[in-house]
Amino acid sequence: MSQGQRGHLAMLAFSALVAGSFSLGALAAPHVDPAALTVLRFLLAGALVGVAALATTGIPRSAWRAPWRYLVLGALMAAYFVLMFEGLRTAAPVPTAAVFTLTPVMAAGFGWLFLRQRLGARMAAALAIGAVGALWVIFRGNLAALMALEIGRGEAIYFAGCVAHAAYTPLVRKLNRGEPAVVFSFGMMVAGTGLLLLYAWPEVVATDWAALPRIVWVALVYVAVAASAMTFVLLQYATLRLPAAKVMAYTYLVPSWVILWEIALHGAVPPGLVLAGVALTALALGMLLKE
Repeated sequence: MSQGQRGHLAMLAFSALVAGSFSLGALAAPHVDPAALTVLRFLLAGALVGVAALATTGIPRSAWRAPWRYLVLGALMAAYFVLMFEGLRTAAPVPTAAVFTLTPVMAAGFGWLFLRQRLGARMAAALAIGAVGALWVIFRGNLAALMALEIGRGEAIYFAGCVAHAAYTPLVRKLNRGEPAVVFSFGMMVAGTGLLLLYAWPEVVATDWAALPRIVWVALVYVAVAASAMTFVLLQYATLRLPAAKVMAYTYLVPSWVILWEIALHGAVPPGLVLAGVALTALALGMLLKE
């Protein structure tokens, strides 16, 4: 199997794991401060990745050269997760996941800005189709709402987080200096945890952790293990092997996975008009992955 194919498999797993955080996060978000929850998420995920790094490649001293790199990346990912949970307080999982599918367009822009990666005509067309599909889902197939740009507050907050996520993807390749993916992820998590503690310490202390409902802890374990520790490493691994826009193309699968999660958890099937938008994002994925 080629390095490129391994990168594609990593991103397929990434999209499936990320999707669960939308459905579980929406259930947990009303019960806990987003920043406080993200602190615990980074602590747990960072510990898991650190153990994995020690057990596999080790953590050489050279990995800590230019620690500012980890601060930049850690700040971007911390912002993304805080804004995600803040957005899920008022936004539904499927439209929020559709906002996430706008990241390939933004990642392509940042890829050009940081790495001078250029888009071919087919990739540009695919990103445009995917963006149309995402917008269709975000506005729930309502043309009047689309024309009036009636976007919910939660979706708008999460969009700001997605900008940070899109910038993160090409910066991984630009800032990596040969460190293995798991080591680079660990450095980013350590920096992100430190920044989050500085930002959210009052919320962490004020939260009555023992009184939180069970769904918060279920969501925390899932997002820390599956949607943080594992996906961070998968994203780092794929980013070092694929162009930024192609890596983020797999976000187009996330709304489809979220729909399956929502059916499994609540039996909630979206309206047919919304499913049309999901179909457009799937078409965009196929176009982006075609060699």
